[in-house]
Order: sequence, then structure tokens, then C-alpha cells
Amino acid sequence: MNMGKEIQLRPKVNVSSYIHFLLNYRNKFKEQQPNTYLGFKEFSRKCSEKWRSISKHEKAKYEALAKLDKARYQEEMMNYVGKKKKRRKRDPQAPRRPPSSFLIFCQDHYAQLKRENPTWSVVQVAKASGRMWSVTSGAEKQPYEQRAAVLRARYQEELEVYRQQRNTRKGLQGSPKNERRGKADPDRADGSN
Repeated sequence: MNMGKEIQLRPKVNVSSYIHFLLNYRNKFKEQQPNTYLGFKEFSRKCSEKWRSISKHEKAKYEALAKLDKARYQEEMMNYVGKKKKRRKRDPQAPRRPPSSFLIFCQDHYAQLKRENPTWSVVQVAKASGRMWSVTSGAEKQPYEQRAAVLRARYQEELEVYRQQRNTRKGLQGSPKNERRGKADPDRADGSN
């Protein structure tokens, strides 16, 4: 039995006008044809066809519902005091992970692809690089895999050095919990202070 603080659930996210329409359409469909079962794909197709065919006036009422729902969500989020997700900060002194052989390949070919196709977005260049990589033979991939292996080995060495330095920094700081118990100095095995 929970006598203390009540658990506050995160507010339900607001939904779009189309989702309001979809839910309404589903309820009407169930009322009109209670014994008919449609799979998700088939129902979604019917629903999207219906959505495209309704008038702007009819869509406006679903857009109004979506605006109300958005206002409700924003108000509930202002009052929500639950846990906020905190992203762990990366130590700026930690070594960066090395790129894979595929990423090295992409870096080498990016400028050429961009020069040949100046109107392409970054996504289009990335897709083209992926297609090029998939048709590249194992022998042609070998230099990229070797470069990646060298970078991985260097990363592992840097990571080991970083971890050792971090552990010595932590050891020098000493934890207050251990100091209170007399465990800060390992040379004092006799227990005297």
C-alpha cells in the first residue's frame, strides 16, 4: 500500500488530426460492421482513402480536436514533475571511437560523389555510398578494413591509457566514505589513525 507520494504518470502525448479521424472512423466501422475483421494494412489503406476524400470543412473539426489535444498535453507537461531523461555527458578527455571500414570508405568517396552530383543531399550521397560499398569486392575493401584495424588498435591503446589516468585521478581524490572508515590509506593495515 502506497501511503507516501503518489506516482505521477507521464501525460499521454497529443495526437494529430488524422489520428483523431482514424479513431473515429474505426469506431464507426465497428458499429456498422461488427462481425467484419480487417487487417491493419487493409484498414489503414481504407482509412487513408477516406481521409483524402473528405472535405476541408470536415477535416477542420479533426484539426480543432488536435489543437485542443495539443493544448491539453502542453498544460499537463507544465505540471508534470516526473523524471526527466538526462543524457550522460561524454568526458571530453576520453578518446573518440574510430570509424569503421565502411565510414572510411564513405569519407574517401564523399567529395567525389558530391562533385559529380552537386544537387544531392547528404542522405542521397550516403545512400549512393552504401550502394557502392555493397558492390565493392572483398579485395577492394581490404585497404579500408586495414586502415580501420589500425585505427581500432590505436583507439584501444588510447582507451587503456585514459582508463588508467582516470583511475589514478579517482584514487587521488579519495572517496569521503572510505576516509571516514579509515580506508583511504592502504598502507595503514594496523587500523591506527
